[in-house]
Amino acid sequence: MKNAALCFCSFLIGACLVIWLQRGPSPTSAAAAPPSKLESTLKSKEQGIATQGQGVSFRAPANETLLDDALSDRIAPRVYDASGMAPDEAVSAFVYEANNRSVTNIATRLGAARGLFGENPTSDSGSGFIIDREGHILTNNHVIESAQRILVTLYDGQEYEGKLVGADPINDMAVVKIDAAPEALVPVRFTDSSNLKVGMKVFAIGNPFGLERTMTTGIISSLDRTLPVTQARSIKSVIQIDAAINPGNSGGPLLNSHGEVIGINTAIASKTGQNSGIGFAIPANLLARVVPELIEHGRFIRPEFGIEEVARTEAGLRIETLAVDGPAAKAGLRGPEIRRTRRGFVTFESRDITRADVIVGVNGKKTLKPDEFLSEVESSRAGDTISIEVLRDGAVISVQLKLM
Repeated sequence: MKNAALCFCSFLIGACLVIWLQRGPSPTSAAAAPPSKLESTLKSKEQGIATQGQGVSFRAPANETLLDDALSDRIAPRVYDASGMAPDEAVSAFVYEANNRSVTNIATRLGAARGLFGENPTSDSGSGFIIDREGHILTNNHVIESAQRILVTLYDGQEYEGKLVGADPINDMAVVKIDAAPEALVPVRFTDSSNLKVGMKVFAIGNPFGLERTMTTGIISSLDRTLPVTQARSIKSVIQIDAAINPGNSGGPLLNSHGEVIGINTAIASKTGQNSGIGFAIPANLLARVVPELIEHGRFIRPEFGIEEVARTEAGLRIETLAVDGPAAKAGLRGPEIRRTRRGFVTFESRDITRADVIVGVNGKKTLKPDEFLSEVESSRAGDTISIEVLRDGAVISVQLKLM
């Protein structure tokens, strides 16, 4: 009897609990209840998100953009309903919603190819993204290179003729301009890419295989990779990601969890030409240096340093030729000593390469390859003074060189 009474009491307590749970907590208890994991995530300042009513208004952090006002129009906060989503799903949905209208499809006509019935136009496609309300669109140089015609399609399906404004093949960047109404243009937002960490979540939006505005996600796999663009030049500080990147993704934005652009998707490492889990993006800080000059001058103006030719040695880069009255010559850097002797009517010339300076560093950074030297110098601007470390007469000295 005693056991039966205990069982009956347990049954009554359980039934009451079920009824109470079905009715839900009272307004008083709901107000005092701690926020759910989803609410806490959405309110987190680190995520740049705040709740509003039944929906969610996602706001990016109030940090400064890298590009000037012409390149950094901000997107107004958008209300996004995150009900029923897990925290990571809400972030992913926000990133796509905030940037979907900024991504463009770029189709190019590359000339003609000979077929059975004569010459037929060939075409290719890639991605791009809007950087201001004046119609400037950033993409990769290899997307529009050699194009006879550039067609840009916006999120609403409207197609515009694109005009090439400027390009930098060495950094694989190009800016195209379209004549579209400002209200049809939704610019992206940029952020500082120097604070990236391996393991951070990233999002890539583009047009793989012509499938417009497709988003893939992954993490930063590595930083400071080097991406060769020619036999002699390469891009430094490249971001390596594992988000799926396929043909057609080139030129699309790489985004962080705040929906800010941290880079431009550029290349993949693959034996088949399709995604193999290794993709590369040019960082936003390099975009910030190059893009304004592409818009203003049509090209990236590299600083003049006055060294015309170097020879790579085990010790460093031996100066072979200096520009006459150039910055390097004025700074006191030395090339080979030229000796001329005259024998009758003939003048003989000899070069003593042991007298030439050997470059071993720039601004304290070791540079033993031509590409390393050029990258360090071009990270500065005309008018800046840089320090060139050279090996001279068996000792390393520092020479101050003002770029032009």
